[in-house]
Amino acid sequence: MFKYLITIHPLGLMYGSSGGFLSPENLVGRSREKFPPDAATLSGLFFSANKVNPFTHPEELRDNLYVAGPFWSEEKRLQQKNFYLPIPNTKLISDQGTKDWEIKTDQWVVKDKDYELEPDYFWQEIVAWNRTAKQVKESGAIAKTPWKFVPILHPKIQKQQRQVQAEDGLFLEYAVQLDQEACLVYLSTHELPSGWYRFGGENHVVEINSLTLDENHPLIKLLNQPIQTAFALITPGVWGSNRLSFRYPQHPDFPQPKLMLTDKAVPYRYRAGGRMGRGRYAVNSGSVYVLEKPLNLSWWNWSEDWFPKEGYSLKKVGCGLCLPLTIQGVA
Repeated sequence: MFKYLITIHPLGLMYGSSGGFLSPENLVGRSREKFPPDAATLSGLFFSANKVNPFTHPEELRDNLYVAGPFWSEEKRLQQKNFYLPIPNTKLISDQGTKDWEIKTDQWVVKDKDYELEPDYFWQEIVAWNRTAKQVKESGAIAKTPWKFVPILHPKIQKQQRQVQAEDGLFLEYAVQLDQEACLVYLSTHELPSGWYRFGGENHVVEINSLTLDENHPLIKLLNQPIQTAFALITPGVWGSNRLSFRYPQHPDFPQPKLMLTDKAVPYRYRAGGRMGRGRYAVNSGSVYVLEKPLNLSWWNWSEDWFPKEGYSLKKVGCGLCLPLTIQGVA
């Protein structure tokens, strides 16, 4: 089971997607934005840091390290080890109101159809997991995304003169600026020694700390609770083979979903062993599943055979980490 919260505080701008050379498309589009870094980035940091300053046996990390995320928190909430998770798609929370999806006659319905809402909030505190959308909003356990992309125009200077190169002399980078009080949070089975590290695709310097989780933490209680017929993803879910992507595990032991609430798939790719892994599509965080029959297993006890493998099971990087969810109309 996860035993640590790994907190990551950026020292300045944290992460950027090095864009193509300057063009009209790059001035108005940011298709290559990617933030926060996936849990695989933290997993890689464990292995690289252990090579430089060993803190455990390499075989221990290889066989037993599990990480998951990304999530985020604030300094005042970290004192209680509280942090934000993606809001399940059954809850729609806007500044103008709230909606909850429920199930009637095997179909998704909402109670209030008098107005159309677009969500303004995408994160909720772990302590408010099974509250209704209205309860979550009234308790103040919601937050908007605490980072923004900052376009930075970089020049490539000629070697002999302080002039921009004639060809491909300008390019855009999208760095990311977190709110001053915010930090990224990941779950881990192992402790990463506190200190400064280079983290993310652009190797920006960050401060990392490991906080111990006890068995009474709300997340650990939820993770130990067996999933029956309804659950929500709190990290992207990657299912299928190396060549095909699916919306749920294709193993015959996994009950087929009869209903889902999800959005369009998101690209999923990471670097493993110094090489880029195969590009895949993932079911986005917040997606909700209602199964044909009870699963009676927590995510931690799901079979490794239900997860794709690329040198190792994607379960080790928190693929499809999910929590049981209360939905009105589901027994």
